[in-house]
Amino acid sequence: MASWRAGRPAGPLSAFGIAIVAAVVIVDQVSKLVAEVALPPGEAIQILPILTLFRVHNAGIAFSLLAGFGPAALIWLMIAVSAVVLGFWAGSRDGGNLAALGYALILGGAVGNLIDRIRFGYVIDFLLLHFGYRTLFVFNLADAALTLGPIILLIGYFWTHSSDD
Repeated sequence: MASWRAGRPAGPLSAFGIAIVAAVVIVDQVSKLVAEVALPPGEAIQILPILTLFRVHNAGIAFSLLAGFGPAALIWLMIAVSAVVLGFWAGSRDGGNLAALGYALILGGAVGNLIDRIRFGYVIDFLLLHFGYRTLFVFNLADAALTLGPIILLIGYFWTHSSDD
């Protein structure tokens, strides 16, 4: 596993970086298309005790925050955040491919949701996480990548630096 976390990460334009970003975007967009076609609005389909399929259109960002900002402002915000991630990724000097994976997941998730915002003015969410009747949040696979990416970055950087001691 050392090779995954050692050295400079593969860059955003590397085959590895492009492949991960593209895979996240494709899987996200296909899953949203299936959700849009197969899940009637307001209909819940339980798949696990804590996970239900339930399609909604989210005009905001995580937890519907900033929903009142409008699609154009959120598009520009997402482009700015993506540019910052690209800058950090391109300038990264350590963390190896584990860091590249983290950055690629973040960028792929951002692009997946950006496509929805540009096309529809909202993001298609369809995975409802809950405990009993208590709803935690509704999300999509791009959101999952946006959550997993930073976790992988933290693990990669802390693991890399803590093992150097």
